[in-house]
Amino acid sequence: MLHEIQIQNYAVIDNLTVEFHPGLNVLSGETGSGKSILVDALGLALGGRASPDVIRTGTERATVSAVFTAAPGNAEPAAAGSPSAASAPASRGATPRGRAPWAAWLDEYGLAGRDEAEIILRREIQAGGKSRLLVNDQPVTLVAVKDLARILLEVHGQNEHAALLARDAQLDLLDQFAGTAESVEKVAGLFAQRRELQREMETFSQNEQERLRAIDLLQFQVQELDRARLQPGEDTSLEEERRVLGNLERLRTAAATAFSQLYEEEGSACASLANVTRALEELRRYDTRVEGYIDPLAAVRATLEDLAFFLRDYLGKLEADPHRLEEVEDRLALIERLKRKYGKTIGEMLAYHDHSRQQLASLEHADVRREELNRELAQASAEYQRAAQALSEQRRAAGRKMERSVREELGQLGMEKTRLEIRFRGAAAGGGGEGGPKGIDEIELLISPNPGEELRPLERIASGGELSRLMLALKTVLGKARPGGSHRGDRTARLPPTFVFDEVDAGIGGRVAESVGQRLKRLARDAQVLCVTHLAQIACFADQHLYVEKIQRAGRTVTAVTHLGNQSDRARELARMLSGSQITDAVLKHAATMLKQAVASDR
Repeated sequence: MLHEIQIQNYAVIDNLTVEFHPGLNVLSGETGSGKSILVDALGLALGGRASPDVIRTGTERATVSAVFTAAPGNAEPAAAGSPSAASAPASRGATPRGRAPWAAWLDEYGLAGRDEAEIILRREIQAGGKSRLLVNDQPVTLVAVKDLARILLEVHGQNEHAALLARDAQLDLLDQFAGTAESVEKVAGLFAQRRELQREMETFSQNEQERLRAIDLLQFQVQELDRARLQPGEDTSLEEERRVLGNLERLRTAAATAFSQLYEEEGSACASLANVTRALEELRRYDTRVEGYIDPLAAVRATLEDLAFFLRDYLGKLEADPHRLEEVEDRLALIERLKRKYGKTIGEMLAYHDHSRQQLASLEHADVRREELNRELAQASAEYQRAAQALSEQRRAAGRKMERSVREELGQLGMEKTRLEIRFRGAAAGGGGEGGPKGIDEIELLISPNPGEELRPLERIASGGELSRLMLALKTVLGKARPGGSHRGDRTARLPPTFVFDEVDAGIGGRVAESVGQRLKRLARDAQVLCVTHLAQIACFADQHLYVEKIQRAGRTVTAVTHLGNQSDRARELARMLSGSQITDAVLKHAATMLKQAVASDR
């Protein structure tokens, strides 16, 4: 869940820290006070679009940090039917049961190694236009942060409905409701298996002329490498031999000089050491202090004698052989020529040789393999179709239930005349096609907000407020269907720990607004909810009420946030929301009554 957000030099905010708690967090205040700026700043930390225009006048950099903690019930794996996080506030950094929801993300991006119970996202924007993103003080890419944001939070506001309008996202919502994660995973695996067989079949479906041409080329290459009989490390040993054969005179002179001075000529090193040894032996008879030097001297003498004998044998083998040098040169030239064609090293050429032989065998026996592939592909296709058809039946059965449940929720949100339909397309709906990794279904969410209007796609009919309420209805239904999230490791099928609603109260009031508040409260039993609202009928259900206002400080306008911690302060703010600046005793009494009724309805 979102624990706190820290904002510096962003729009009209100079330095602000706001703490949030489990349950329903409501932000209220006068129009233009900066409520939506807080939501925008949060979106910026989670990978939203960055612009230097948001930097507070007179400063060079804006910074937004969002601190998330793993609240009980949101860890992986989450137990089905786990208690609401709102029932007991979670302390910052508390370790939940299991791993945090972002643990797999940390592993994937190599950022594991610190306390998983807390994760900090920070965004910095400079006046020059540069921007950087950090997670746990380590730089990360925008793609990585957006991937993390999907695990942490969902924002529903004027500009955040693209996910609901996307057909794939609508299918994911249906799968969440239906609990089909295992079936979807099975279908995806069978689809990948079938696709791999299809790719191999495409290779065998080349025309016969191309196949024969490929066989001729591969036969030539395999035969050329066969004749070469390459050995690992052969080029290195040949290079060394060529250096020796090309410098025989220099080698002979150097070896002869060394042998002569070591052993052969009068006064050689070995002869001198022999004299020294005899002198020390005589000295030891009278003075034992030289004892420790005699054995090391003998070892040195033995080493020099071994070297002398090696040089003697070495000189005996240094015979000029112009034919051998020519053979080595020819062999190295052959290897270099083959390297230009088949690989930079002998190891690469040998690997290419093996691969080419396999390709050749495959092409020469294409008919046999083609028959095998046909059988394997037919079997894989049948298994995929059976699994995809079973998944489609699950979705269709769940789709009818989901339609009824969402319509009932919409009826409580002032959209009682709304018609909603989940329309299936694809192979299962008679549309043909082979399906995809998510199965054979394509769905489209159709809506008709007003009686007499035909059903149309969401993007053609729904306003921002209607979309917010529709998303609230969907999330409420999903929360009822699958409390506590999903099975371990499935990111897409679990509810995120935090929801943000920025304009869910657009165009509503009275009883409908009260129903919206009740739904938000219900959703907040299984997840943290942040809601920006102008309506007292919604704000009265808050577990935490934050009042946002603009104040003058040192001649500058800044945004301030106050936690309304007692019933008196909350009642006064509700009264302001009900009647504006003229707050009478009657309005205050009505606001206090709303608070009591909201508490009573939640029991």
